[in-house]
Amino acid sequence: MRLILLGPPGSGKGTQAQRLVHKHGIVQLSTGEMLRAAVAAGTPVGLQAKEIMANGGLVPDEVVVGIIADRIEEPDAKKGFILDGFPRTVPQAEALDDLLRKKHLKLDAVVELRVNESALLARVEKRAEETRARGEEVRLDDTPEVLTKRLAQYRSLTEPLIHYYSERRKLLTVDGMMTIEHVTREINRILTALGALEPKEHEDHAPKAAKKAAKAAMKASKKPATMAARPAKKAAKSARKAAKASSKAKAAKKTVKKTVKKAAKKAVKKAARAAKARKGAKTAKKAAKKLTKKRAKR
Repeated sequence: MRLILLGPPGSGKGTQAQRLVHKHGIVQLSTGEMLRAAVAAGTPVGLQAKEIMANGGLVPDEVVVGIIADRIEEPDAKKGFILDGFPRTVPQAEALDDLLRKKHLKLDAVVELRVNESALLARVEKRAEETRARGEEVRLDDTPEVLTKRLAQYRSLTEPLIHYYSERRKLLTVDGMMTIEHVTREINRILTALGALEPKEHEDHAPKAAKKAAKAAMKASKKPATMAARPAKKAAKSARKAAKASSKAKAAKKTVKKTVKKAAKKAVKKAARAAKARKGAKTAKKAAKKLTKKRAKR
């Protein structure tokens, strides 16, 4: 993954670059940091750049391009890098394109952190206060005067890069006025959608559930076919048993119903016979009584 972060001073490019470095294991190539290191070391380039930086000026292109060319050859930059603070001008962008082409490298994306310039002054002043509170020396470009000059330079020199990279379909814009966390999430979201992240990075962050499912599938594939079939056979056997029991229950219900019906019919017939017998007995008794009376008259 090879990226460029664009944005005016105080837009948070350095903070987001560090987060990308930590998350994806790439390196941050900050020309500002490299030049400040040269200033602190008192090297010829550092002494040359010191006065220019103090006044908010830009270091000559050949110096910056030379630093970048040497730096991307180092082993830790092989996996990818973020260019923070470079390119600042269209000629620098063209020089970078030539450099990458010669080295057979491709730029994945240019992320622009778009901010409200009126809010930058307060942000930079707060950063200066925090630096003093830590007992550290405030950066030469963290003053209102220098910031005003650098903003003017950004508008005239660096903003044309937005059009330059937009034409080449490399530009991705993020609202830099969101919280740091929101900006980080948005940058990672668009980089993922773009496909700029290496496959390995996605695999390393694969959900545990997916890994568990894959492991279970692999384990199942190693089982013999007979073992894999056992649960199915057992389930089928239980189903047949249940069906048989249900069939028996239906048959029993039918038998009971038939028996009850038969018994009721038999009882009705028996009752009818009994009633007929009682009627016959009554008739015979009456006839006998009549016969007795007739005999008595004689």
